[in-house]
Amino acid sequence: MNSRIIVVNVVRWFLLLSGQVLLLRNMSFYNIATPFTYILFLLLLPFGIPNIVLYLIAFGTGLTLDAFYDTLGVHTAACVTLVFVRLLFISVSVSRDNFDEPEPSLGHMGFRWFALYALLCTFAHHIVLFFLEAFTLTELSYTLLRCLLSTIFTLFTILLVELIFYNRKMR
Repeated sequence: MNSRIIVVNVVRWFLLLSGQVLLLRNMSFYNIATPFTYILFLLLLPFGIPNIVLYLIAFGTGLTLDAFYDTLGVHTAACVTLVFVRLLFISVSVSRDNFDEPEPSLGHMGFRWFALYALLCTFAHHIVLFFLEAFTLTELSYTLLRCLLSTIFTLFTILLVELIFYNRKMR
């Protein structure tokens, strides 16, 4: 991995976490739908990163967000779950021949693949996040509603950011 990819990902991590903490932290619709666009950083990490490093990056990202949100490991567990689902999805859907792509982005993998990838990873992240936050099954329908609407809102913002910075792969 070259130094340009590392610098781009460090800047991306800083910008997305800063935007999440400073702008999106208090943005929610009736306390039901909340965007968590910081997970775009974990979704766009390059294919070639070893799994243990990927888990450590997810752990550090979640821990950093937990420090700002005053949650005790909720975001950390959700980020590690997202990376687990990411690894499963990539191992099932991408052949080893396509690993010459630098990252799983919209420009490199196409809209349909990226939208499904982002949907599954975002939904897994939000299921863990909201159920650990609620930590009860008495409000199951409310928690599932929050999870569903936040997934839609987060997916919309992730796709919007990806379309803004869309870079079509030259074939």
